[in-house]
Amino acid sequence: MEFDLLTPDHPLWERVADAAQNCSWSAGMALAQSMRSGALTGWERVIAAHFGSAVCGFCTVTRTDCIPDVPYTPYIGFVFVDEAFRGKRLSQRMIRFAMDYLKSLGFQRVYLTSDHENLYEKYGFSVIDRKTAYWGAEEKIYMREL
Repeated sequence: MEFDLLTPDHPLWERVADAAQNCSWSAGMALAQSMRSGALTGWERVIAAHFGSAVCGFCTVTRTDCIPDVPYTPYIGFVFVDEAFRGKRLSQRMIRFAMDYLKSLGFQRVYLTSDHENLYEKYGFSVIDRKTAYWGAEEKIYMREL
């Protein structure tokens, strides 16, 4: 299993955009659209977990997430593992890879949003806030020191 930080010029960029667009999670379409529209800029990246050219999972590191007008940054978002690769701690490994990248940039903490219960706590994240996302649902904002 390999992990890569992707920018639009990376050879896996379009393959990951296709994987996001066609994955079983409806949010994947939003990621694919962001990737194809050039929405990720500067240090923002898509992280791909892959085995050769097979995309096993992905996530992002970005300035913002789905909740407007909050002072938190940076975020890990769009964490997804293909069903065929689940149960191998791939989410944990992608999150660790993302945190290492953000720490190398000088960030001291990282955030993520989710409505999942007891998922990110096992990775050392704590709920610090609750806000309404742009689609109207309440989401938890998690934080972890890097």
